[in-house]
Amino acid sequence: MLAASSSRGLAYLELPHASGRGFGGFLRRIDAHSTEGWSPNRAAALQVCEYLEGKRRDFDLNLDLRGTEFQLSVWDELCRIPFGTTLSYQEVARAIGRPAAVRAVGTANGANPLPLVVPCHRVVATGGKLGGYGGGLDLKRRLLAMERAEPGAGSLL
Repeated sequence: MLAASSSRGLAYLELPHASGRGFGGFLRRIDAHSTEGWSPNRAAALQVCEYLEGKRRDFDLNLDLRGTEFQLSVWDELCRIPFGTTLSYQEVARAIGRPAAVRAVGTANGANPLPLVVPCHRVVATGGKLGGYGGGLDLKRRLLAMERAEPGAGSLL
């Protein structure tokens, strides 16, 4: 995993084998520079590990989310989805007051710079199909199984 923080908080988290634009594209998109080191990302790394070990349900981190007003509204709604539950893209669109914006919700999910912390894996297609996930559908399936404490789900670390 790769994490990046600004002075305001965690700004980027890349899952292993992510299918997105990557860290360089993220930095160009927000016109920022990276700083290497453990200190700015220590809390995030520890909390992500606790989550993946099944020891944490919620994250307590300062975030520096950057996106369009629409993306920010979607990401804010994703943070309201309780651990162990899912919503459909349609339900998220309705919750933000944009019921016709189902595809745009999916696009905002795909642009989420903080997977796990902003739990886009908890959004599924109508009828419960998984839809897409930047870390791959196998990881999405495993995250949802872990959160639902399905037998054999165990730790993801």
